[in-house]
Amino acid sequence: MKILYGIQGTGNGHISRAREIVPLLQQYGEVDLLISGTQADVSLSQPIKYKFHGFSFVFGTHGGVDNWATFKIMNLPQLWRDMHSLPLSQYDLIINDFEPVSAWACRLQKVPSVSLSHQCSFVSPKTPRPAKWNYAEWLFKYYSPTTYHIGFHFERYDDFIHTPVIRSEIRNTETSNKGHYAVYLPAYDDKILLSHLKKAKDVEWHVFSKRQKNSYQEGNVRICPVNNEDFNKCLASSAGLLTGGGFEGPAEALYLQKKVMMIPMTGQYEQRCNALAAAQLGVTVVGGIDEYFDTQIANWLANDNEITVDFPDETAQIVDNMIKTYAKR
Repeated sequence: MKILYGIQGTGNGHISRAREIVPLLQQYGEVDLLISGTQADVSLSQPIKYKFHGFSFVFGTHGGVDNWATFKIMNLPQLWRDMHSLPLSQYDLIINDFEPVSAWACRLQKVPSVSLSHQCSFVSPKTPRPAKWNYAEWLFKYYSPTTYHIGFHFERYDDFIHTPVIRSEIRNTETSNKGHYAVYLPAYDDKILLSHLKKAKDVEWHVFSKRQKNSYQEGNVRICPVNNEDFNKCLASSAGLLTGGGFEGPAEALYLQKKVMMIPMTGQYEQRCNALAAAQLGVTVVGGIDEYFDTQIANWLANDNEITVDFPDETAQIVDNMIKTYAKR
């Protein structure tokens, strides 16, 4: 059996999930990996068959997307060419994690494909989102359209939605609480984070930054380059995680029974949806880093509210069912 697995390369969550899923897929046949996007800090250990520029956004420094930088790296003619040039007839199963090149190539060539992603959970109207409709609903529908859907979210909001894929390295890690807090807020400049976190003087902060290649310490705040192994160790021994409105990072922190505060990116509808769902679990969510942030941080640090989640290890069963249901025979 030949399998094509298309993975979104913007952010770290998609590739982190793929690190768990790829070895499972390889038990069923030969797996070719396709990645498009430009903003990931983690990588796969397996070779990449196809690497495309794709259609990505660029993190800004004040809590949102850098629209000008995003526009500058956009290459729609190349995206069009990549969609039309991708050979698909050799594959028995095509899997997509919110990756547009392979998704649209499948649609153009009338080849079925399967979403295996967090984003496809928004196909269901039962998945939490703000009451006011947002144009980003079109992105959920048309950015990487597929034939079938297998979604992941904080809860089983619909019959095709499963709880998060928690990586084996996280499930098998030993946890402790050394009192420090892990921070991953790639849409904020390090200096902005430093100016606020230094005020919580009794707390040690470990900030993982996309903008640094070397670690340095300033007061009670340590700035570190993003590194998967270092981040996992820091999170496992932390008191909590301060992060954006992503999905995989908060899910893993909740699984490890860590306190979580989420700050969804400005203008990023999916992150607002994630934050709303997390808030329903009891996670602290704030709108941004503003004049109220120092008080909000202090209140969060003082809050000992524990959140219990049930994220069973069912990834192997999901993959097996997908192969049996959707692969060519």
